[in-house]
Amino acid sequence: MINREKITLIATLLLSVAGCSGSKHQDLVTYMAEVKARPSGEIEPIPTFSPYRAFKYSAAAMRSPFEPPLLAMTTDGSYGKSTLAPDQNRPPEPLEGYNFAALTMVGTMVKDGVSWGLVDDGAGGIHRVTIGNYLGKNHGRIVALTPSQIEVVEIVPDGKNGWVERPRSLALRENKSE
Repeated sequence: MINREKITLIATLLLSVAGCSGSKHQDLVTYMAEVKARPSGEIEPIPTFSPYRAFKYSAAAMRSPFEPPLLAMTTDGSYGKSTLAPDQNRPPEPLEGYNFAALTMVGTMVKDGVSWGLVDDGAGGIHRVTIGNYLGKNHGRIVALTPSQIEVVEIVPDGKNGWVERPRSLALRENKSE
């Protein structure tokens, strides 16, 4: 009987193995073959980016719109009305006929020990200026001159029938040829 039991056991094992090895997953095999048979697609090329161009802030020399104009201090130490007023009897200088925003500093030079700033008037003219000269329509007087900027103090109406000083500066314009 041992042989019969052994034969039955071996036959059962062989039938179990044969049952598992059938094409039970034929649908998966067919799908994989179908996917492999499809034509391959093209991969899009990497997009090209234009090179970064740095932004040059051109309003650095102008007064901040968030700061109030400087009020002149009166003799009693308070701020407000003052005796400050532009000299109306002074003969006007050539650059006083131009708006301050139209003027740009284009360079400096030294002649006979005096530093001069070179200012483009926006109309094709280059003018030499030094400390004490006037420019702009608001009675702007040059108070300092460096190789990189011209410091100006303007006398502007304060809206209360008085005058206040307002600092401004012209920064050296960089060469725009690239």
